[in-house]
Amino acid sequence: MSKLAVVAAGGTGGHLFPAQALAEALAARGWRIVLATDERGALYADKFPAQERLALSAATAKAGDPIGMAKAGLAVWQGVNQAKAAFRRLNPAVVVGFGGYPALPALLGALAQKRPTVIHEQNAVLGRVNRYLAPKVDEVACAFPTLQRAKPSVKARAHVVGNPVRPPVRALYDVPYLPPEVQLRILVTGGSQGARLLSELIPEAVAKLPEDMRGRLKVFQQARAESMEGARKTYRNAMVECEVAPFFRDMAGYLRQAHLVIGRSGASTCTELAVAGRPSILVPLKIAADDHQRFNARLLEEAGGAAVCLEDELTVDAMAGALNALLKDPERLAKMAAGARSVAKPDAAEELADLVEKTAR
Repeated sequence: MSKLAVVAAGGTGGHLFPAQALAEALAARGWRIVLATDERGALYADKFPAQERLALSAATAKAGDPIGMAKAGLAVWQGVNQAKAAFRRLNPAVVVGFGGYPALPALLGALAQKRPTVIHEQNAVLGRVNRYLAPKVDEVACAFPTLQRAKPSVKARAHVVGNPVRPPVRALYDVPYLPPEVQLRILVTGGSQGARLLSELIPEAVAKLPEDMRGRLKVFQQARAESMEGARKTYRNAMVECEVAPFFRDMAGYLRQAHLVIGRSGASTCTELAVAGRPSILVPLKIAADDHQRFNARLLEEAGGAAVCLEDELTVDAMAGALNALLKDPERLAKMAAGARSVAKPDAAEELADLVEKTAR
């Protein structure tokens, strides 16, 4: 019988999408996959190649909340016992964690049973769960060459493999960037947190662009449900062709046709922009834990692939000025696309799968 890997990830797209890319790479090599996540993960895991899903008890709490911390500790303890019972039944050859509190019980259960363990950090800053687990697990993989908040001993043994991306996005690495000629296509991604700012500010900034430029624009924008009609109205009044939706499932298709991307700088966003080789304007989420989005954005910015606008400096006029400067300069957009692609790791899923196989028993 083929080997089995348990893939444990928090219930957000930022954790689940890289986990899915690894799972697909392992499945192609003949592995069986079991997914451990929470209820939120079901929203992103409809195509996850898992033969079974484990719903392990887990919770998080804010520092300074003793009652909440006690409840969270009890929930994690219950999850660890659930994981150990499941592992005795499944006998996984390796347990791989992608961070997020739902991943914690699975990794603690594996460590208690001395099973091979790997963690992967998607961000440029080591997250809380992975920060706790990193000294204890067999192998540490990471997406960015800088790993903030990690101990020197962890940094020294970390494998920089990049962030696994789904096959449709990986395919964009081989698609050349074509600078705009007549139509100018902008893709605006919202992110699950802090999406209201971009949902409302970007349409207003686009409306301030010169009339001849607005006539050439087509904007594809993810927006919060309550902001969608307002965004459409602003675009209509500005005579800008648009498509506004709460979520784009075919992100690879939208990336393929985009001349410029505007969005937050979550790990998946930065990774996909690099692999696709697309120029971008990034607005790091100010309230992101440990300011990790600013560190994520720095990699693309230093490579010349992105312009970064911090929230405290972001205004409608500032965004309109940045858009105008980029959209009227196709040569600069092409150079930014090349800069983004220069830091891509398109085969991260395969490299991580290699590490998982070497660690498994």
